[in-house]
Amino acid sequence: MGLDFQYITGQTPLDEEEIEGLLIPAIATRGELDEFEQQNIENSIQWTMSRSFKPEFVFTEDFMRLLHKKMYGDVWSWAGEFRKTNKNIGVDRLQIPTDLRYLLDDAKYWHENNTFSSDEIAIRFKHRIVQIHCFPNGNGRHSRLIADIIIEKIYQRPVFTWGAMNLTAEGAARNEYIKALRAADKGDYLLLLAFARS
Repeated sequence: MGLDFQYITGQTPLDEEEIEGLLIPAIATRGELDEFEQQNIENSIQWTMSRSFKPEFVFTEDFMRLLHKKMYGDVWSWAGEFRKTNKNIGVDRLQIPTDLRYLLDDAKYWHENNTFSSDEIAIRFKHRIVQIHCFPNGNGRHSRLIADIIIEKIYQRPVFTWGAMNLTAEGAARNEYIKALRAADKGDYLLLLAFARS
């Protein structure tokens, strides 16, 4: 395929085999790919808006996979499947199911015991799942949509604004977002909580 991938700061490069999973062979530029992915994501957002979700469904591996499949299934053949290669970020590929199980169990506990505020539960979940990096691509957008689902569907609060900017493009908003993620990597969630509501 002739598509030339140009990666921006913080993006995870795809392996050749993953690139071959592109379902739309006519795509020639990264911009076209972004448009197709965005349309697929908007359709998945519409799907979530028309449904109610219980915590016992949201906090499952099946839901994590289903949501990724809804977000990218019209663009990538591997949508909803855990990555089969190691990346520049994330746990070892063989560790994904175990680390995801720990996160899901933690989230259920946080929810049942009101361990954190609703915003912090959603943001901690978002951060941890992007650290695991379950999928070959789309982990950041997947994690943000999950946080929005948690906050809106489970806690009946407004979705996050995420800086009200495109976080998939280079710029000040993406730099602030990455800075907040790096602080959360060190256990400080204040920047990420503030950014999510900015």
